Amino acid sequence: MSLVTLLPFIVLIGAMFLMTRSAKKKQQAAAQMRNEMQPGTGVRTIGGMYATVKEVHDDTVLLEVAPGVHAVYAKNSIGAVLSDEEYNRIVHGEDAAELDSDTPVVPDDASSLTGSDDDADAPRIDLGKKPEAADGEAAADAGVEPKDKKADGEGDAK
Repeated sequence: MSLVTLLPFIVLIGAMFLMTRSAKKKQQAAAQMRNEMQPGTGVRTIGGMYATVKEVHDDTVLLEVAPGVHAVYAKNSIGAVLSDEEYNRIVHGEDAAELDSDTPVVPDDASSLTGSDDDADAPRIDLGKKPEAADGEAAADAGVEPKDKKADGEGDAK
């Protein structure tokens, strides 16, 4: 075999070696970060929840999600250990005195998307559904007999 035919295989094996090596380094760094967690540290889970570490065990971590609310998580579910400044900035927000008056305030709900607080003026979207009547009118319109007639045996004779 010539060197030209072996060259693609050599390049492929080299690329695979480099990729697995960098992945191993990332896994080792993440494991070291999780092992160095201390109670009182702010963390972010892989699901995006921010919490404070209360207890660290071999495979689990007790997190305080809200004041007085504790949850047990696997150590592998910790995505990042945050510095105190970063955790306080994210969870508690920036100080109101530091905000400029020009900074737009984002509302907690989607009420600003409609342009008004009153939903009565907003156009309704027709989804093709009919409101269901108590006597089965909507079922009759759809070509289906109401359940109470079938129970009497009237709709079974065909």
